[in-house]
Amino acid sequence: MIVTTTNEIAGYRIVRHLGIVRGVTVRSRSVVGNFVGGIQSVFGGKLSIYVELAEAARKEAFDHMCEHAEQGGANAIVGMRYDATEIMDGITEVLAYGAAVVVEKVQAFENASAA
Repeated sequence: MIVTTTNEIAGYRIVRHLGIVRGVTVRSRSVVGNFVGGIQSVFGGKLSIYVELAEAARKEAFDHMCEHAEQGGANAIVGMRYDATEIMDGITEVLAYGAAVVVEKVQAFENASAA
């Protein structure tokens, strides 16, 4: 699955638009995570426990989006974006979305890469 934030993919032509795809996850901080995060915040700097939570949430939303696109027959997603919303204190929704498309290699790029 090719995924890009741009609306085009160099060396490929979009041959079919399949529509919007999305992946959603909702995550909460655990009591332990809040405790460790609180301790880390006392000393300042990077709050690694929250970075790990954010990375895991984005990866899960991204993976769901790719699965959704594959189920629809796409081999690429263009215009991919993330969004996050705090539903309530400590509970966050993370959304990954984009346009599912079918792409094929452009002949000129295939010949250039073979040379």
